[in-house]
Amino acid sequence: MIRTATPDDVPVLHALVRELATYEKALDEVVATEEHLAQALFGDRPAAYAHVATADDGEVIGFALWFLNFSTWRGVHGIYLEDLYVRPERRGGGHGKALLTELARICVERGYERLEWSVLNWNTPSIAFYESLGARPQDEWTVYRLTDDALARLGGGDGRGAGA
Repeated sequence: MIRTATPDDVPVLHALVRELATYEKALDEVVATEEHLAQALFGDRPAAYAHVATADDGEVIGFALWFLNFSTWRGVHGIYLEDLYVRPERRGGGHGKALLTELARICVERGYERLEWSVLNWNTPSIAFYESLGARPQDEWTVYRLTDDALARLGGGDGRGAGA
């Protein structure tokens, strides 16, 4: 049901990313191509990892894409789950739980002490699912992000920063 993604999975991973973005009402924000995913997952210096959920016939019906993070307080790596998605018509079969179970197993096996992810506040079905597994929201933290023009301004090298 769960296996490590291979280069042959890149086209379906890309399709699933686009399906997830549609579900999250953000398809217009997806600029990643199959080539981007192939390089990130299977290039000379992979920066991300993926597992896929398959149906009994081998069809890929979901995925978890993740990368390593690091806790300075704990002094060890953890896993940051960037995306977890199972096709809507395939939900309820245990694939999402199996994907998270595999990532938790990797954490335990490797001595990682955290498995973290973000979820949209309006996504109440996913929130209920995560909480049923024992996950708890980190309400005291607010996620910040720099992208596009703000990132270019800050990283542009003029030393002034985004608010200067």
